[in-house]
Formats: sequence, C-alpha cells, structure tokens
Amino acid sequence: VQLVESGGGLVQPGGSLRLSCKVSGLGIEYYAVAWFRQAPGKEREGVSCVSRFGVSTSYQDSLKGRFTMSRDNAKDTETTVYLQMENLGPEDAAVYYCAAEYRPDYNCYLRIANYKFWGQGTQVTVSS
Repeated sequence: VQLVESGGGLVQPGGSLRLSCKVSGLGIEYYAVAWFRQAPGKEREGVSCVSRFGVSTSYQDSLKGRFTMSRDNAKDTETTVYLQMENLGPEDAAVYYCAAEYRPDYNCYLRIANYKFWGQGTQVTVSS
C-alpha cells in the first residue's frame, strides 16, 4: 500500500485548504484511511478517518465542524481521500500525514498504532 499526500502550503488565518491523499495497492477497498498531524514539539495526533467505501467517518472532537473528510472509491486498486479544512488558525499548522489500516468492517478509529502504512506528509503553514 502506498500513500501520497498533496495540497499543503501556506494559508492565511481564517482561510481554507484541501489536502489530498492518493492511496494505491491491491485490496485497497478493505482499508480505512486516516489523517494525522504533527506540529513541532508535539505528539502526532489524529485528525479524522474514513472507513472503506466512505461508510463512516470519525473526527477529533475539537475539529468537528471545521474539517471534513471524504473518500473517492472510483477505482479498484486506488482511492483518494480528501481533507477539507476551513477557518484555519495557527494551531492547525503542522505536517499532515495520511495513513491506512486494513479494516474490512465499516468502521475507522483514530489510533495511531492501528495504522501500518503511512505517507511522507504535507506541510500546512498558517500565517499572515
């Protein structure tokens, strides 16, 4: 399983950004996908996740209402997940990572240890 993030960059406070993660590999339809982030000097934290086929999603409580995750299941061996982020503040600045977990049920969980496959990350900077 391979994951490639894109869409990071510099955004002004209050602005929006959409991150993308292309996930590819055999059997990818059985994987849940999540976004995590890590700010300098802080531990990596869960942002959101989506189950196979996008049946269910889960968010960090503090981000509900500002962040929206979705999943495109158009291809058998490739899926793309998106993270739409609104009203960004300095606290949202971090490296955002996409990760995948083999999970054939229709749930997802923001537990870092569950995720075996990771992307390289994309930097989000919030500054005026």
